[in-house]
Amino acid sequence: MPDLMLAARFHGPHDLRLEKVPRPKPSRGWVVVEPAAVGICGTDAHIYEGEFPARAPVTLGHEIAGRISEVGDDIDDLSVGDAVCIEPHVFCTTCAYCRGGQEHLCLNKLAFGVHLDGGMAEAVAVPRRTVYRVPDGVDLPIAALAEPVACSVHGFDRLSPLQGESLLIVGGGPAGLINTALAIHKGSSPVVVVEPDRTRRNVARDFGADVTIDPNQDGWEERAMQASGGFGFANVIEAVGGGQTLEAAVRLAARGAKILVFGVAGESDVARLHPYEIFAKELTLLGTVINPYTQARAVRLLSRLPLKRLPIETVPLASVGSAFDGSLKGPIKVQIRPG
Repeated sequence: MPDLMLAARFHGPHDLRLEKVPRPKPSRGWVVVEPAAVGICGTDAHIYEGEFPARAPVTLGHEIAGRISEVGDDIDDLSVGDAVCIEPHVFCTTCAYCRGGQEHLCLNKLAFGVHLDGGMAEAVAVPRRTVYRVPDGVDLPIAALAEPVACSVHGFDRLSPLQGESLLIVGGGPAGLINTALAIHKGSSPVVVVEPDRTRRNVARDFGADVTIDPNQDGWEERAMQASGGFGFANVIEAVGGGQTLEAAVRLAARGAKILVFGVAGESDVARLHPYEIFAKELTLLGTVINPYTQARAVRLLSRLPLKRLPIETVPLASVGSAFDGSLKGPIKVQIRPG
């Protein structure tokens, strides 16, 4: 193996550099993976913009799928060449949350691509416990979606919608579309998606959404309310990550509804909510963060969701800057191809 490799390194807001760095070696209980597909999500964009804390300099990328190239000592159930995807977190295991079965709330949590070097490189080293085999017949670009699917599975665990209950998804980006697919899979009805981009609305309909709405059109909230039967929605997922979209989610929620804040907002963003509305409608406002103990379930769902119909733009590692600087227009999901 060569001693040096290429990696996309974040040095600060709007400062992403393609650099040669030492190739990682597998320590005891770790493996080295050569990524074949690494997704870019809203968190990556917030990091690039300086709106989400990251430990610079760091190699970006936490939606990772690839093949094992080296195996460390004390690992006998994985082999070189295995196709795998990664659950990209390391927990301290000793804080009150870890010991209470809530590792995702760990006080000392570290994430690959945020605090630890991630997958936008020719190789990445990860601990065995974060590695999941990719089922036969699942392509690696689809396997790289396992991490966002796992986050959505955790969100649905939190929301717990009943079959046949109405569900509104505000935002039809990759996260919103994955949530749309899960909503259909779980039997929500009707499923309504609010999204300004026509292509994304078309994909939402292709995934099974009953109604899609352009929020740039006058009267869109009235149309959404009509689609709910006039009562508002029993379940609402805010999948944009913004104060104004959360405000709209509260307005469109039915009495007794649950609202899931799924989108990653900037730390400085705020929403103006009316406590009386939350009181009078007896609303439940839920947060959801990462994917505790849901990665294995997400991997099993990859072939059951219509993810192959999600338009994905693949960008070589050498052109990674185009995925962040705004010069790449139009694709719904962008993945970096390091290999």
